[in-house]
Amino acid sequence: MGVPIRYNIRSLLERKATTAMTAFGIALTVAVLVITLALISGLRATFAASGHPLQAVVVRKGLTSELASSITQEAVNEIRALPQLQRNADGQPLASPEIVSVINLVSVDSPSGMNVGVRGLLPVGGEMRGIRIQSGRMFSPGQRELIVGAGIAKRYPTAQIGSKLRFGRGDWIVVGVFSGSDNASAIASEIWCDLNQFRADLDRQGGVSSLLVRAQSTGALENLITSIDTNRRLNASALNQTQYYASMTKSGAPLEVLGFMIATVMAIGSGFGAMNTMYAAVSRRSREIATLRALGFTRGSILRSFIAESVALSLFGGILGCILALPVNNMTTGVGNFDTFSEIAFNFTITPTIMLYGLTFAGVIGAAGGYLPARSAARRDLITTLREG
Repeated sequence: MGVPIRYNIRSLLERKATTAMTAFGIALTVAVLVITLALISGLRATFAASGHPLQAVVVRKGLTSELASSITQEAVNEIRALPQLQRNADGQPLASPEIVSVINLVSVDSPSGMNVGVRGLLPVGGEMRGIRIQSGRMFSPGQRELIVGAGIAKRYPTAQIGSKLRFGRGDWIVVGVFSGSDNASAIASEIWCDLNQFRADLDRQGGVSSLLVRAQSTGALENLITSIDTNRRLNASALNQTQYYASMTKSGAPLEVLGFMIATVMAIGSGFGAMNTMYAAVSRRSREIATLRALGFTRGSILRSFIAESVALSLFGGILGCILALPVNNMTTGVGNFDTFSEIAFNFTITPTIMLYGLTFAGVIGAAGGYLPARSAARRDLITTLREG
């Protein structure tokens, strides 16, 4: 025979102050965990939306970053002639030579400025990424014109349509705002311009930072990567674009570790809070516990009842914590990327799975914090407890 759940609910309602304090402590713990998971989820979603399953990024052999890479024009020409490449309607190979650099811009979070990636490319590069111009227009070839990603336009007040940014050999004017085929794409954190004009301003004649290529099929992509990697003349290696962006999620690792450390420390504190609350409940309810025993409820049923009460209290705190975390959903933030030495803008993403993790975490806190008090209540001697009451 089990103790009715309404008995536990009535007990929690009678201790409004301690119940509220314990639940709020657990809520803060769960909120920290949910926000941390939302940050990592948003970052991963941003990079996952940036890759194409048939595309590869070609960089200099031994490197994994476009910023530090350099590929000769001879290598570019040879790669563009490979038979595995897919071609567009004009019969041109889908291979985009690109130059990547960084500039410093003042952001909403950093008045001293943050590094932002600038990518010089040809129209085929935008075609391969399926970009959409949200406002303004595309840059004109041979002109010092820029289009900025939607994430850049949102976080950098100086990178608006009509603004001028000074780098290279002169002023560049912002003429448009773009986004990827998926608004979460990492390219929304870049600034784009004409490859040849950018090359001239940087005095980088005869080479590029990287080459984006698209194969005809999955099998052709594997053959293409092998062909590039084994050709010593190219001094280059090809990285599957999906895997290339997935590897960049390590930029959020320090924040993930810090968030989990804070959540763990708070969880320990919340667990002790739940334990103290339940010990106090056991102490005040000595006669009730004895009465339950006298009515035939077993030690096991009393143990389960008190653990259930502690878990219910924690789950209430967990629900409150999820509610506290909800305002950050879809909020835009940025994190420095160790590969590009620039900021990646992304949105916090709270999913039902993350909220379930938060509630499960709360339940574990409640079970761990309630076990010892529940065990103490269940082991009380019936006669002694009646005399104490």
